[in-house]
Amino acid sequence: MEVIGFWLVILFALVYEPIFGYRDFQKFKEEVKKNKGARLKFYKSTIICLGIPTVFILLLVVFTELTFESIGLTLPSINTQPLGPWVTYIVFAVVALYAIGILYYSVGYHFSGNIRSKLTQAKQKQWENVSFSDLIPVTKKEKKVWNYVSFTAGVTEEIIYRGFLLFALSFLFPDLSIWLVILLASILFGLAHTYQGFVTGVVRTTIFGIVFSILYIGLGSILPLIVLHFLIDYLAKLGD
Repeated sequence: MEVIGFWLVILFALVYEPIFGYRDFQKFKEEVKKNKGARLKFYKSTIICLGIPTVFILLLVVFTELTFESIGLTLPSINTQPLGPWVTYIVFAVVALYAIGILYYSVGYHFSGNIRSKLTQAKQKQWENVSFSDLIPVTKKEKKVWNYVSFTAGVTEEIIYRGFLLFALSFLFPDLSIWLVILLASILFGLAHTYQGFVTGVVRTTIFGIVFSILYIGLGSILPLIVLHFLIDYLAKLGD
């Protein structure tokens, strides 16, 4: 049962988001042009679609030998042995600087007119060059629901693509090196963002996946990643 469950989640990662998720997003882009409620509808659909495999993984924890610790739902503790101290601490430093930047703009947006203006200009310029700008919330209600989308994505995607997939791939293919496992899980994470385009979505998100995977292995916990993931998605609604 455990192995079958592992393969079902891997199959979901391979098929659902890259194919059905992409198709649904293309439909959404057409619908949002004529239906003001399309964005909220898509947000709610996203929450449900990410929640189902996450609940399935948690059920595996309850009914099989899989544990919460196995999928990173535990307190962080630094461990440099799997990837070496140089790689681990360099990634720690890069992510720490990135997190400080996100917090600076997230907090500053609400208290500094200068930061708000700069962020607004930067965001407007960025959204002109991406194919998924229709996804960004516009109304107050959409921005409120976006908070739930951001939180859901932070929790579910870290459980699926970091905590679970890294463990499942290592379990199913014990002869693979840790770096190859990281790469495979990160590619699946990148494919989940196919709707954002190849470079902006798949390539960039795969790189983020690699960095987040190294951070997870170095900490042994996805809890800090969930917080960071939420803040990244939350920042997207600011400065529209």
